[in-house]
Amino acid sequence: MENVHTYPKFTPEMKATHKILIPNMAPIHFEMMRAAMEDEGYHVEVLGSGGHAVAQEGLKYVHNDTCYPALLVIGQFINALKSGKYDLDHTALLITQTGGGCRASNYIHLLRKALVKAGFPQVPVASLNFSGLEKDSGFQLTLPLIRKIVAAVFYGDELMSLANQTRPYENEPGTASQFDEKKGFSKKDMAANFAAIAADFAAVPVTYTPKVKVGVVGEIYVKYSPLGNNNLEQFLHGEDCEVNLPGLMGFVQYCVANMAETVRLYGGSKLLELGSDTLMSWLTVREKLMIAAIKKHPQFHAPTLFLDTKKMADGIIGIGNKMGEGWLLTAEMMELQQTGFENIICAQPFGCLPNHICGKGMINKIRTIYPRANITPIDYDPGATRVNQENRIKLMLSVAKERLGQSGGTPPQGGAAEKVPVYGGMEVPAVHVPGFAEKLPANG
Repeated sequence: MENVHTYPKFTPEMKATHKILIPNMAPIHFEMMRAAMEDEGYHVEVLGSGGHAVAQEGLKYVHNDTCYPALLVIGQFINALKSGKYDLDHTALLITQTGGGCRASNYIHLLRKALVKAGFPQVPVASLNFSGLEKDSGFQLTLPLIRKIVAAVFYGDELMSLANQTRPYENEPGTASQFDEKKGFSKKDMAANFAAIAADFAAVPVTYTPKVKVGVVGEIYVKYSPLGNNNLEQFLHGEDCEVNLPGLMGFVQYCVANMAETVRLYGGSKLLELGSDTLMSWLTVREKLMIAAIKKHPQFHAPTLFLDTKKMADGIIGIGNKMGEGWLLTAEMMELQQTGFENIICAQPFGCLPNHICGKGMINKIRTIYPRANITPIDYDPGATRVNQENRIKLMLSVAKERLGQSGGTPPQGGAAEKVPVYGGMEVPAVHVPGFAEKLPANG
């Protein structure tokens, strides 16, 4: 049996010599994170491969009872390495680790074993985590890099939110977007950029008509990844829905908040609790700037402040439920109910026990509070067909459309100007965010 310590490590010297491949979970966010990493001197590529071939590649090296996101991520990596596009002696892989009880913390070990089995034992794997895992890794989260990644996630959240609120009502196609200046990570710059992004979306010409509003929650990878959820977002737009995906920063804040909550619930280092609370305050300041920028335009609904979303779990599910997406999954469903998105798709990998408990397992309780909650859990795994998944969603949408017809619909107030280009199934207008140097590819 291979010893984990015999696997090649990513060393500091590899920053200059290796191209780092990362799986594509959230297309807008990850392209901006790529640009942030390249600004720090890394050579990075976000993988765009998808489809049946990736899943089949993953099945060769990962047991089909293993978490579906692990199967897809590993399949996407192996598929890329077999493509012949890369110098295998100068290629590395980057994968995130949550550090919790979720199986995602074990992906890195599954990946390393798969690389040996597939004939790529020389390819090192780096870990991106905030939990102190892989302490000997040469990939280090420096303070400048952390600031840039945080900014990228916030910008991605705002772009995703406003694009989803604009796309169903837009009038005309538009032009491409470019991120062109090496700044944008300070509090002052972020406030200015948040305002500029919101203003650009507010200028898009639209015609508001009644639409079915659908929220999407679930396991972090399947929730955002077009590969993991069979282009769910694109499908919903094709069904003429307005889509609401709670932001990726919410999951980051959930992970940060849980560090302090663990100490408060079970004991531990007060220094860790203080550090967690301090980081949460730092993130909340920037979150409030984004929300304030969106609220200046009444045709948009701003995301709920994370700390307020957290309170929505009170009396519904305990904060100690923090495996996988845990209490956040329930809280996001409550938030969607309270903000007019009574139709919800709960996307989860088959066999993801924490998310089945905190997602599917909480539906009846949520319905006792919100009787009109129209929630459909959808499982994603290698054996689930896209047709069956979409048919189940269409059944949910048929109920939503019937209700919309009965109510006559209540379109939002607002406004007007041009359709926008597609990034990973998401359309965004021509906005300029300083700090991201390259044009985003149209990979949708």
